[in-house]
Amino acid sequence: MQTLSRIDRSLRAARRIALSHYVASGLVAALGMLLISGVMHFYFGAFAAAAASVGVAIVIPPDQPAPQRGKFWQLLPAALIGLPLFLAVQALHNAPVLLGLLLVPASFIAFLAGAWGKRGLPISISIMFALVLSMAVPVQGGTGSIATTGLYCTIGSAGYLVFASLANSALNARYRIQMLADVLFALAGLMRCQARQFSALSQPSDAAPLIGELLHRQASLADQLQAARNILLESPRTPRRQRLAGMLLQVLEMRDHLLASELDVDTLRAHPGHPPLLNALGEILGTLADELDSLADALLIGRQPEPFASHRPRLARLELPDEEDHGANDSTPSTAMLARGLSNRLGHINDETLRLIALARGEAQPDLSLVRTAWQAFVSPTAWSWQPLSELWHWNAPPLRHAIRAALAIGSAYALSLAVPWGTHDYWILLTIVVVLRGSLAQTVERRNHRVLGTLLGCVLTGALLAIHPPSVLLLLIVMLAQGIAHAFAVRRYIVAAVAATVMGLVQSHMLNAGSATFEVIERIADTLAGVAIAWAFAYVLPSWERGRIPALVARSLAAQAHHARVALGLGQLQAVDNEPELAWRLARREAYDSLSALVQATQQSLAEPRAVRPPLEALGRLLAHNYQLLAQLTAVKTMLMSRRGRLDAARIQLPLQQAAEAIDQALTASDPQPMAQPPAQEPPALPDPFEQDLSPWLLRRLGLASELAAQVRGDAEAVLRSAKAEADADRAGRGAGE
Repeated sequence: MQTLSRIDRSLRAARRIALSHYVASGLVAALGMLLISGVMHFYFGAFAAAAASVGVAIVIPPDQPAPQRGKFWQLLPAALIGLPLFLAVQALHNAPVLLGLLLVPASFIAFLAGAWGKRGLPISISIMFALVLSMAVPVQGGTGSIATTGLYCTIGSAGYLVFASLANSALNARYRIQMLADVLFALAGLMRCQARQFSALSQPSDAAPLIGELLHRQASLADQLQAARNILLESPRTPRRQRLAGMLLQVLEMRDHLLASELDVDTLRAHPGHPPLLNALGEILGTLADELDSLADALLIGRQPEPFASHRPRLARLELPDEEDHGANDSTPSTAMLARGLSNRLGHINDETLRLIALARGEAQPDLSLVRTAWQAFVSPTAWSWQPLSELWHWNAPPLRHAIRAALAIGSAYALSLAVPWGTHDYWILLTIVVVLRGSLAQTVERRNHRVLGTLLGCVLTGALLAIHPPSVLLLLIVMLAQGIAHAFAVRRYIVAAVAATVMGLVQSHMLNAGSATFEVIERIADTLAGVAIAWAFAYVLPSWERGRIPALVARSLAAQAHHARVALGLGQLQAVDNEPELAWRLARREAYDSLSALVQATQQSLAEPRAVRPPLEALGRLLAHNYQLLAQLTAVKTMLMSRRGRLDAARIQLPLQQAAEAIDQALTASDPQPMAQPPAQEPPALPDPFEQDLSPWLLRRLGLASELAAQVRGDAEAVLRSAKAEADADRAGRGAGE
């Protein structure tokens, strides 16, 4: 039975990969290359087809599922910059010194595209592909041969520009489903991690490793949500689009409830009767995660999702800890009340899951009054701006330092390629550096290992393939398939992409040289080892250690938390007649999550760096944990204000809300925060049963806890910044002593 269960899980995982948006994107790339290269092969021969496939390969890197609006302009820079460089390399094929003088500054310019962040990196790769792959294209004899080769390459790039734009529009509906399914799988994974934390709470030593996984999953989910917003919230005008957009908004609410479910667990853990309750809650949460997985699977295969029975009755039957003997005016919540509150928060997740499935089944109607009119505010910009480049020119800018580092690495690798005894595949060392060298050491080390193994496997596969002397049409199909696999898995699983890219590069080189080039496994492996060694070595040249980014990321997270607190604690939504306060809160919430996601990612990447240059990881861990706890408290308050406003005394909570917002803002943003003036001491209000009486005392408790957490966040941030400043001063002192 266990073997069958493992096989079933493996089959489900394989199906999810096969139906994913990144595999769909790879298939688009493969089909585009097949059509363009096939037409060129039919009319002009094998060399024309291979040269056109290089033009396709130049434009492919930035081709990812994207909104329909701006897709063409997303790809155009790759062709506009890459094609002239392709021709320039062709013209300098027989002038090694001049070619080297072109490669170094062109590489510097290419990697400056990193100033545009995630949008810019694929453009960098495209430009470098234009340079490096042109070195693999032999110059043909005869008058105008360079122009002819350039024309073939241009046809390939232009044809793929049109094809990719049309394919993106044709697959827009499918991409919407796939992106939503990807988010649902990520949310289910986060829920399972939270469920394991509930179970581990009975053994605190087991809970610590889960905190890091929780932070990682929160950050990953934030990235996936933004990618999904970009597509799902674009023009939700049809009923089908509205249903999918409504499901995405439902996921955002579930994330909030899931975050709030971490509240009060420490108090429950201290109670001797907590393990059975928390284990039961963890089991229910895991079951809800399974429902999300089933929903995502149904969406991917186009099947009607199955309904599921609510877990509310089961939650109601849970055995809660015994009620302590509290006085009438006791302001300390009992563990029974906290347990009921935690159970109720899981009930909210249960209700949101039910509504999510009802939306998918067409049994509920989405409320999209907000995003119909303001969807542009939630999606990433598609237009290119010169502003990122204008802000780049200071010595500590990571994209500038990476561009210098990459140009030096390419120059050194090119000099080495001219010196090695074989010297027939000089572009292979450069190509290895292009795909391995990244802005962070962590990414470079990961790609270094995968590139070596992938090249070894790819060389073996290609050697076996070419040994049977297949016809050129079959080789063209193999190049197409390898391109699709490499494109699909370049971000998700690079080792698979490395194998496919090796096969593609070797077969394409064989075709470009009309089958006359000798295939040498040892040479390719030696070139790969040289390339990864150079990339790894230059990762330490002008390094941009993560600790250099930490102060700015900490400042961003503090500002985002303060702004979110001001909006979440406002009473505007209670009194408004339009959606403006709701829009402001959703935008503030997104920035709060995104800022923490960036800080989590920087912290995780620093783990691969030398110990001497790592940021203060312990202080950063406390800062991140307290930041998420603060976000959870504010989410709980906002939930009370929005969904349970009928049980709040507006006159009683108005001043405390204002005071809490001011206290949190001052704690997080003031340059020299001072203790807030405290109101006259008075007896803390008793906490009534939250399910039967006025909720105002519970809201006031949350406000107090949020204010205390804000002070802790500020203290953690100052500890991190003091450590970063001390390390920077020590570095400057060391450089001064060396000079």
